[in-house]
Amino acid sequence: MGSKKPFLVALLVHALSSGMILLSKAVFNMGMNISAFVFYRQVAGTIFMVPFAMVFEGKHAMPLSILTFFKIFMLASLGITLTLNIYGVALIYTSASLGAATINCIPIITMEKVRVKTVPGIAKVAGIMVCMAGVVTLAFYKGPASKPPFHLHNFRPHSGAQDGDHDHASSSKNWIIGCFLLLASCICWALWLVLQAHILKSYPSKPTFTSIQCLSSAVQSFIVAIALERDPRQWKLGWNFRLLAVVYCGIFVTGVAYYLQAWVIAKKGPVFHAVMMPSNLIMTSLGSVFLLGETINLGSVLGAIMLVISLYSVLWGKSKEQNVDNVGSLPAENQTQVKETAVSSSPRTSLST
Repeated sequence: MGSKKPFLVALLVHALSSGMILLSKAVFNMGMNISAFVFYRQVAGTIFMVPFAMVFEGKHAMPLSILTFFKIFMLASLGITLTLNIYGVALIYTSASLGAATINCIPIITMEKVRVKTVPGIAKVAGIMVCMAGVVTLAFYKGPASKPPFHLHNFRPHSGAQDGDHDHASSSKNWIIGCFLLLASCICWALWLVLQAHILKSYPSKPTFTSIQCLSSAVQSFIVAIALERDPRQWKLGWNFRLLAVVYCGIFVTGVAYYLQAWVIAKKGPVFHAVMMPSNLIMTSLGSVFLLGETINLGSVLGAIMLVISLYSVLWGKSKEQNVDNVGSLPAENQTQVKETAVSSSPRTSLST
């Protein structure tokens, strides 16, 4: 069971992420304002994370300078406030399954370097090209569509949906805009991950760091929401599906999933976690068909397959380059031992004996 635990936890993290996409799409279909949803979600995350940080860090938390706070505040504006608002608009214009598919672009965008003269480097370049082809396919080619045999009609877009247009996804123009908005949100998300790692080196108090990000994003999202939405009805939650979505995304995604993801990465590394990303796509696609009643077209399937192929191509190249770098960083004697071990265990040697 111990060896399976990282796999099961990683699967749970992606299941929680899939639930976030489906619930977000559902409440947007039901007419909830995107900015108000992001605000409430971040408030819920803040309410959960602040006591958590106080309990687990308390007096042991690192002192926070004004400069570090400013960096975290600006980081939250990029990776949370801006990303979630763009992603929300993109979900309205496209579909939940497409939103899950484009997440596979994030590990590709965050590549640090490419050695084009090596096989792993060529694999990474090929992955980038396939990723671009996948995005273009998703945006410009739909093809035949397959309708679900049944679904929950309550989650379908209705006349009260945002902007008064209940059929955003059916418009080719809006679909293309939505695809590129999804890509833009993934770029912002990837930049957020890179910059976050940089700031965490100087301020490694993760619970406090996350709490400040949640609080900062809540303030930013309130300013954005109050500027864009003046209708009091859009701010009402009540004991309804909107409240469920807010609590789920704020607590289980911002809080629980974050630490489970950190645990998986600490145990098995970031590549292991990224390899499990297609499970998010599978779960979201099934949910979007049978819960949201979305149609799956051939272009979305082909584009999603391309994105998954590009993901694994890049991850394979990354893992091979990391192995080479790890061997190169060893002392000369250890490098010789590693090479001898690799030769002795190769298929050619076993056949010759």
